[in-house]
Formats: sequence, structure tokens, C-alpha cells
Amino acid sequence: MKRRSFFKTTALGGSVVALSGVTACVQESNMPEEVDLASFDLNETSAMELQQKMESGKLTAKSICQKYLDRIALVDPYLRSVIELNPEALDIAGKLDEERQNGTVRGPLHGIPVMIKDNIDTGDKMQTTAGSLALEGNVVEKDAFIVKKLRDAGAVLLGKTNLSEWANFRSTNSSSGWSGRGGQVRNPFCLDRSPCGSSSGTGAAVSGNLCTIGIGTETNGSIVCPSGINGVVGIKPTLGMWSRQGIIPIAHSQDTAGPMARNVTDAAILLGALAEFDTNDAETHLERGKIYNDYTPFLKLDGLQGKRIGIAAQMIPSHEKVGELMKNAVEAMQKSGAELVEDVKFETNRKWGNPSYEVLLYEFKADLNKYLKEHPSAPKKSLAELIEFNKANADKEMPWFGQEIFEEAEAKGDLNSEEYLQALEDSKRFAGKEGIDALMDAHNLDAIIAPTNGPTWSIDWVNGDSFTGGSSSPAAISGYPNITVPMGFVEGLPIGLSFFGRAWSEPVLLEIAYAFEQVTKHRKAPEFKKSLMG
Repeated sequence: MKRRSFFKTTALGGSVVALSGVTACVQESNMPEEVDLASFDLNETSAMELQQKMESGKLTAKSICQKYLDRIALVDPYLRSVIELNPEALDIAGKLDEERQNGTVRGPLHGIPVMIKDNIDTGDKMQTTAGSLALEGNVVEKDAFIVKKLRDAGAVLLGKTNLSEWANFRSTNSSSGWSGRGGQVRNPFCLDRSPCGSSSGTGAAVSGNLCTIGIGTETNGSIVCPSGINGVVGIKPTLGMWSRQGIIPIAHSQDTAGPMARNVTDAAILLGALAEFDTNDAETHLERGKIYNDYTPFLKLDGLQGKRIGIAAQMIPSHEKVGELMKNAVEAMQKSGAELVEDVKFETNRKWGNPSYEVLLYEFKADLNKYLKEHPSAPKKSLAELIEFNKANADKEMPWFGQEIFEEAEAKGDLNSEEYLQALEDSKRFAGKEGIDALMDAHNLDAIIAPTNGPTWSIDWVNGDSFTGGSSSPAAISGYPNITVPMGFVEGLPIGLSFFGRAWSEPVLLEIAYAFEQVTKHRKAPEFKKSLMG
């Protein structure tokens, strides 16, 4: 589906980069034949397996960190998934090794290398830029709420990932994964194909085994789409489960960060480690629900047994082979004891898109201006200043697409506007109470499923993205949880399956998603093909 219609009607809902040994994006046609990007001694290694290796003394956090840094130096010139490395990563890992030697292990993330998206504040030597040259030099003083929790959990913050600039909220004709600062992220399964976005770099880095786990952010599809298209697991939590404090925003009524990993277990570990209600976070428009600090007890092999799951058939892409994968997934769940309800229909699916887009425009202007003013190191202090910067630096910032969304947002009034308040009420009602909640009540469902994505498309800077379908909008707009798990492949390109449901239903969704993953095991490491054309 074209970017220009993504937010309105979708069912889916150049500078120097501080990378030691990593160069500018290498065209796939110039890839040396002797470079084996697929080979890595920690390929597909989980956080639990790394813990076992550290406990046994076979590896240390520092040696693991170095292996991933070497991997990045080899692979990322082709993926362009990493925008900046943490110069303190090895020192952090060394201190965590000392803690382990002294008998202190903070938990399952102790010593585990994690990448985060470059719209999340880190109070260290790294910048936070949303991929934009306009924010170069934004070295902040304070960690985002979730980054502090990540450090407290003992993770090694390896670096920041490239993204669709401004989380893909700048132009109606953008290319997912492209940013002025970071260049174009590429899909590790096929380097001339899109990684989707906007958490493009996190999806590609996790899938390509450049880190163990990653963090993305989503407003509508920006965790689940790059997870599905890069063949990994992604969790968009219920709004408010993870704090948004210290994250460059689009819209507080839909934004959230979330885990991206190669398996459900690692994603669940990260989900619990960073989950905490933040009284200083923005309004979520949801009643507060139960938050756990450990979601792994919900990972049950028999998690599909007795579950009643609705199939959102109107969200299945028209591609015949995606339909076949969906049929196989349904059969696998039925064999595992689930009851599948066919063709449950959203009666409001054509009503939530336009009001949601209006909400995003209003909140983007208000929320971004607030973020910029609260950050003394941010070179620009308003959306209006960013628009002028892009005009003055169009050769670097707008060589392929413009800033129509920026300009639409700048023209909006404040959050007391009647238009905004009505759009907010409508979008939440149509996607939530009259959307997901109504459908689940009518059919007595535990979850709803639909393909996360269709096959990825060729990267095209001239025409922009060509989205091939998806299902992120109802969960994204309502603020409800959504989990995507690999469902199989179409011509070697990954397809994900989304499981979504009511607010705060992560426990039951994890039961279902984990059981599906374990019975199907579709995840495989990418081959870094140059092209499907030979």
C-alpha cells in the first residue's frame, strides 16, 4: 500500500556515522562474492543461551560484545541498520563481568547486547536524532525511562539503529528505512527489498544477528511491520505498559516502544524488564491495567489449548501465497487445541483511519515542540524550525521525498481544538470499544489474528513504499497490544502473523504466540541475497 494512504485508509494500520569499521551503504551489486554475511558463531543465539555460556565461563559479556561489534563491522555496510555505536559498550560489558565474578547477576538480561532505535534518549555519548541531520548534536543529559530500566537490568547498550526518518512521519512518499543521517536500511533476506518501518534498523539488525534483542517504537505498524518483514518477533505493548518519557514523539495517544527479538522468549524477557507505569508519562486514554515484571510464566507449550481465536479475513492480503500460509497457520493452531472462528469482521474498519490521522497531525506538532523545548542540546526548537532546516538542506534531507506531513501538522491548531478532540474520541471508539472490544465480545474471543504483512517490496526512492497489506491499525489506534510471530515465507521473503486483543491482554497473547511459535518454528536466519532476480 502506498505511503500516501498509509495513515488515512490502511488496514495496516549522509553525515558521518560513528561506526568503527562501518562504511557508507554498499550497493548490493558491488558486494564481494567472498564475503559470507550469513556465517556467525552466535547466529540465532538466544539471551538464555548466552547466559548459560557466561555462567559456564565459555564466554564473557565483553567477549560477546566484541563478537557483535565485529559482526556489525562486517555486515552493516550492506544493511545500514546501525546509525551509531556506543563507544562505552565494551567498558559496560567489562563492569558487568566484574559483577558476575563477584556473585551479582542482575537477571536474564545481564551482559546481553541490545540495540535501540535512534529516537530514544540515552544520557551518554550517543546522539538522539530520529535519523535527521537537523538534530545532529542532540546529546542528551538523561536516559529515557526505559533506557534507565534497560541499564538497571544489566543489558549492554550496544548502539542505536537507523530508522525511517522522524519515524516515517515526514512525507507521503517516503521510503521505509531511509534517513538523512543514516541512509537506507536494507532487508537482510534480500538486500534490494524494503525492511519496512519505521523501526527498520532494529528489525534488520535483530534479524541479521547484529545484536541479541532490539527496541523499536510504533505509532501504527512501526514495530510489527519491520518485525514481520524481517522475520522476527515484535511486541507492541498496551499503551502505558512502557513509558514514553524521553522518546522523540509522533503522538502520545498511540506511541509506544516495544521489544523486537528472534524468538518470543527473548521478547517476553525484555517486555517484563522494562514494564512499569510512569506517573510522568503522557496520557494514554486507557484505564491502567495489571503490569508484570516477568512475562515468561505465560510462555506455555499448551498455550493454544482451548483458546478461541478470530480470523480477521478482511485484513488478509490478496496475495495467494500469503493466503496459503494463513491456512497452514490456522490448521497448526487447530491441531494444538485452539478453536478458530472464521471471517470475523470489523464493522468500523473504514471509520478509524481518517480521525486517527488527524489526531497524529495535531499531537505531532504539540508533542514534538514540547520534546524539542525540553532538550537544551536539540539544535532546533520547533517543528517550524525543522521545516525551514529541511528546505535549506533539501539536497541532503529531501533528495527523494518531501515533508508534506510536517507542513500539514504545522498548520494545525492546539490540543484544545474541537476538531482534534472529536477526532481523538472517534478514533479510539472505532478502533477500541466498537472495534476490537466489540468483535471479541460478539464472538467470545481470546485473540484476533491476521497476517502482519504481505511480501516486502523493492526499495524505490522515486516512487516510495508499495505496502502489500497488513493489520496493525486497530491495535495501534486503540492502544491495545499486538504480537507478531514468523508465519512462513513467500519466495524466501518473511511473512508474520499478528495476534492482538483487548487492552492489557499480553499474558493471553503471549500464551498463544509462544505456543504457535513452538509448534511451527518458522524463524530462520537470513541469507543476505543480493536480489530475487538472480
